[in-house]
Amino acid sequence: MPLPTIIKEPSLWLTVSTICFVWLLRKGTRRSGSKAPLPPGPSKLPLIGNVLDIRGRRMWEACMEWSRKYDSDVIHLSMAGTSVVVLSSLEAMEALLENRASIYSDRPTIPILELMEWDFLIPTLRYGDEWRTQRRLMNQHVNVSASKAFKPQITQAARALLRRLLDAPDDFPAHIRVMAGEVIIPLAYGLPVVSTNDPYIALAEKAVKHGAQAAAAGTYLVNFLPILKHVPAWMPGAGFQRVAQRGREYSHAMRTVAFEESKRRMGSGELLPCFTANALEAIDTADFAYDENTVRDVAAVMYAGGSDTTVAALATFFLAMLSNPDAQEKAQREIDAVVGPGRLPEFSSQEALPYVTALVREVLRWKPVAPFAMPHFIGVEDEYSGYRIPAKSFVFPNVWAVLHDENVYPDPYTFRPERFLTEDGKLDPTIPDPTEVAFGLGRRSCPGRHLAELSIWIAVVSVLAVFDIKKKVGENGEVVEPSYEYTVGVISEPEPFECSIKPRSEATARLV
Repeated sequence: MPLPTIIKEPSLWLTVSTICFVWLLRKGTRRSGSKAPLPPGPSKLPLIGNVLDIRGRRMWEACMEWSRKYDSDVIHLSMAGTSVVVLSSLEAMEALLENRASIYSDRPTIPILELMEWDFLIPTLRYGDEWRTQRRLMNQHVNVSASKAFKPQITQAARALLRRLLDAPDDFPAHIRVMAGEVIIPLAYGLPVVSTNDPYIALAEKAVKHGAQAAAAGTYLVNFLPILKHVPAWMPGAGFQRVAQRGREYSHAMRTVAFEESKRRMGSGELLPCFTANALEAIDTADFAYDENTVRDVAAVMYAGGSDTTVAALATFFLAMLSNPDAQEKAQREIDAVVGPGRLPEFSSQEALPYVTALVREVLRWKPVAPFAMPHFIGVEDEYSGYRIPAKSFVFPNVWAVLHDENVYPDPYTFRPERFLTEDGKLDPTIPDPTEVAFGLGRRSCPGRHLAELSIWIAVVSVLAVFDIKKKVGENGEVVEPSYEYTVGVISEPEPFECSIKPRSEATARLV
């Protein structure tokens, strides 16, 4: 009889042996002071738990299915001995991540990010003094009031997006990324964005995509079995080590290239006003202590953050317009009525454009940019809703499940901006704003969310004022249908697709 595959394959044998060792170690040291049961969840195999249940699946969809199957907004999984708790309702998220933030605001150590040296980022830092310092420094520059000061710069970037779309509409994905870069790079570093092939934008795109895919829940077993990070790269099955090596290169470049150029220009007096210059100049006079490395790392967080959420949301906007021409036309009629002919929309018209705002909210709800948010970590045992939350659990907020809850958003898979409006066309305050969940909850919410929301809104209203977005017609006369497939990662964006972007009229083209 031939040997089982797992015995013939040394790398698999090593992995299973490691799992056995770690499982036995954890089993021998695990103690619980609570008699409450664990939250429900799929049955767990010995040693590996639910590893096979999630491999090759979108975690947010799988966990939402389990939540419905077990009729519970809290479910429990085991990943090779690591306790995983998934929250699938806004009520559960607010109860734990906000009301019990003192014990739920930590992050687990994520080995793949540690190997990639991406653990300096605010979203990945452990809950402690370094995180507080970075967060405080960043909040001073991108909080609600500070973000409003950047409206002219954001508007200018949106205008440039229109010009690029007019000149080369087929390259709209690149134009979206350039717009995001034109907002965040001058803000963070005081550096100009020179072209579609800007080196800072290109670096951010590659680095963030690489990091987001590597950190996605369930991608690498090493994230749940940290001992595997010591496996050498040459061994079969250790492909994550090669991923980590590339990640280290990106991490170093993201932290240093733009920062060093910003410092150089600062010294020669050619630097535009920006976060880096302001923060470095205030080191000795600030009311809290930080150093140059803190400034460098916070600038890198702004650089990386501005290169993902805005880009993913705007790509989803273009995709949504292809299959929802009625929503597009309603928004355009509102813009025409409020803004009028002969000029482009401004932020000053935002309150008078409720349908456009509802459309933006629906973009963020329909396909959230972070459907399965970064895990929180609880170091002590807790209880919620009659269930025991084990100490040292990874706690995942399932944003997708919350934003596709049919009890809150009926017919959740249909793109329908009207769900956020009252019968008389005003924004309905009783319908939860998806931005309150889409950018995270509690103390670990995205510090740059206000800047992202402004960028997304002005880009959407500007594009709709000037262009019609339709499905592309191929050379054979057939309509090119998009796949509507999305990438799997911490940030999820549409797979590449084509569309037709043309001016609504000669008059709107002249506005550009």
